[in-house]
Amino acid sequence: MRAWVARMRGVWTGAERRFPVLTELVGRLASGNLLDAGTRLAAQAFLAAVPLLFAVAAFAPHGVRDQLLASLRAIFGLSGPSDQELQRVLDSTAGGTLRDTSGAVGVVLALVSATSFSRAMARVCERAWQLPKSKTRIAAWRWLVWLLALLMVVLLQGPVRDGFGAGGWVGFPLYFLVSAGVWLWTQHLLLAKRVAWLPLLPGALLAAAATTALGLTAPLYVPNALNRALEAYGSLGLVFTLLSWLIVMCAALTFAFTIGAVLAREPTLSRYLGTEAGLASGPEAGPGSGPGAGTGAGPDPGPGPVPVPDPGPGPGPGAPP
Repeated sequence: MRAWVARMRGVWTGAERRFPVLTELVGRLASGNLLDAGTRLAAQAFLAAVPLLFAVAAFAPHGVRDQLLASLRAIFGLSGPSDQELQRVLDSTAGGTLRDTSGAVGVVLALVSATSFSRAMARVCERAWQLPKSKTRIAAWRWLVWLLALLMVVLLQGPVRDGFGAGGWVGFPLYFLVSAGVWLWTQHLLLAKRVAWLPLLPGALLAAAATTALGLTAPLYVPNALNRALEAYGSLGLVFTLLSWLIVMCAALTFAFTIGAVLAREPTLSRYLGTEAGLASGPEAGPGSGPGAGTGAGPDPGPGPVPVPDPGPGPGPGAPP
């Protein structure tokens, strides 16, 4: 047993020597902060989704509500009681009641409160790249734009997954490409352009792979789980099931962005992606916006000027030469 442990330790030491990125990667993944961040992100996503769903049901045109219903069915494969509950929420009669109750002020408040999800996603991206928080005056409009863009992406999930009528063989590769573009743009926008596009590509591809895999498996698990939870616990069961799925999704995104940021700094990839030149290269980047800012890390200022010793008074009159 000891010989086997020693052998494995030697293999790991050799791998670290050949691939130094493994040390940082394992250290980042082993910390509990990533899972905590993913859980907080999932909670904010759920708290943002509920008021936005009711706002769409109350104020969106009938065609938009139908498109949202079709997209949610495509995402989760809804059927049976859970599908009936969703139809009840998006029903036009219920929408009229909500519209009379909440009004336009309710929609504005829903959007403002939903930006907490944008802020949580921005913090996930900043922690992945070890950057400080953006100033509110720079980031505030980005939170709202990202949230509205994400809502549009959700609305288009049905047509995209169906390949715009071509079927799943076209739909899922297209879904992967759309996801990669969305997560690449998400990082660039919420990081306030402090990291260039190419270094963000590994994280975007990993996030797209994770969301595509979860998108393929969700219709196999979520519908039955939702219907069982609804039958056993009522609406509260729906909350627990959807929150569990969101935790898995958001944890996958958190790990993907972090692994992508570590890989982008690996020397070989860094040369191809231009990571060092791309960090803090955007117009919003300024002093203290690079990696390690605010943590005491930074370039060595180098030695200061060497003091010149005072030669003292010169030789007085009559001193020997």
